[in-house]
Amino acid sequence: MNPPSRQLLIHLEEPSLMFGHGQVMENPKDGLLLFGPLSDGKEPSEIRVGVIGRKSGHERYRKWVKRINGYIEADRKDAAHHTAYPGFEAIFGCKWPTKPICELAISEEEIWENLYRHDKYEAVFNTVGLFVNEIERYLREEDAHVDLWFVVIPEEIYTYGRPKSVVPKELRLSSSMGMSLKKAKEIQRQPSLFAEDNEAAEIYKYEVHFHNQLKARLLKHKSVVVQVVRETSLTPEDFEKDGRPLRRLQDPASLAWNLTTTAYFKTSGKPWKLADVREGVCYVGLVFKQDMTSLTAGNACCGAQMFLDSGDGLVFKGAVGPWYSDSTKEFHLPKEKAAELIKKVVDAYKREHGMPPKELFVHGRTRFNDGEWEGFLSEAPEETNVVGVRIREDNTFKLYGAGLTPILRGTAFLQSKRRGYLWTRGYIPRLRTYPGREVPNPLSVEICRGKADLEQVMKDIMGLTKVNFNACIYADGRPVTLRFADRVGEILTATPTAQDLPPLPFKHYI
Repeated sequence: MNPPSRQLLIHLEEPSLMFGHGQVMENPKDGLLLFGPLSDGKEPSEIRVGVIGRKSGHERYRKWVKRINGYIEADRKDAAHHTAYPGFEAIFGCKWPTKPICELAISEEEIWENLYRHDKYEAVFNTVGLFVNEIERYLREEDAHVDLWFVVIPEEIYTYGRPKSVVPKELRLSSSMGMSLKKAKEIQRQPSLFAEDNEAAEIYKYEVHFHNQLKARLLKHKSVVVQVVRETSLTPEDFEKDGRPLRRLQDPASLAWNLTTTAYFKTSGKPWKLADVREGVCYVGLVFKQDMTSLTAGNACCGAQMFLDSGDGLVFKGAVGPWYSDSTKEFHLPKEKAAELIKKVVDAYKREHGMPPKELFVHGRTRFNDGEWEGFLSEAPEETNVVGVRIREDNTFKLYGAGLTPILRGTAFLQSKRRGYLWTRGYIPRLRTYPGREVPNPLSVEICRGKADLEQVMKDIMGLTKVNFNACIYADGRPVTLRFADRVGEILTATPTAQDLPPLPFKHYI
């Protein structure tokens, strides 16, 4: 197909997904209900879960498992985007036992004693340590294998285990270390003569975010895959204030669909994959995250997320360095670091397929500069067509539907052969609704390097919005290559050790 030489408004067909028995549907819930997940011989027959949290968290987990093993009524029977949940085994064809493989208990006293420390770095580091140490103890001492760890946390950890949270004065406890952020940075510049001071200063290299730090500190254990869940998500009826729910949550059926889909994926199951895929195509999302704990201004970690048609992905750690520019407000790699990163991607693809990719699409939020592009090309095989695509959400350009409904999802406005707008959000005929509140904004899509057909690039992006296994939804607004870029970057920079790890499956990061 040839892109137009003039501006053109078109509509792209909705990508189809493949489920069990090779059957094809548009909607993930339709496909799972009728045909079940993909079968490749590696799907689990039973979900082997380890649970860690306080005892009340264990009880709420077991209550929730009983619930998702049964029928959960749809919130609205008259709405196509609300689907009843028939039960985990009925959907995925495998069992989820009520009793987990193991239950590791963290006492409430230990949680409060560490979480409420005045020093945020100490509080989060030590609270995360309670969970990490127990999981590591289990790995050393027990033989029963756990496929997925449910880390069930009380609401207080979610509330106070984040960078900008403040513990109330009446709960606050004094620091037990005699260290401060200022002193720790001085020691990082000039190590102390006392080993205990150097050791105490280490915790200030960790991000003060419970979720990110927990996942980052467990990345060194390749067998450990984590699902962090709040007690209030499992049994919201247990948490009310003045007769009202403490939190606004999705309806129980939607929550069950989303949480069980990601759990199935994290235990090596494949819920679905794209049905119509061009052979030999690899998609890479470039990730940058500024390292706020670094002593050097502008230091950032670079990584890459490689995705295949199945939704399987690997996360590659790139270099850490002064990649951020205050003048351009952008991140860019030097040529040699870009070459190193793309070499890791190509080598991993070869190991999986026995040959290099025919096409390699690199997705980013900014245009790639000359150094980056030369680095990409230097390590890509001659037979691989490398294409750089800039994708950004854009609220400056809007289109309105002619009737009462918003613009259709899949609408594309081709401005030129290399640039256009794509509406990945919009009215969905199958659901008879637009799952949003405001006028849908498009993605700005630009082929900024290399040669490719813009319409085909947009079709690929549409497909990549449908392989987000962190939820069971019709489609996402962003392609999976960029959907989790911030989250992956936050985990890569959450600890100083996470930056030295080999490529790991994407499931470790979501």
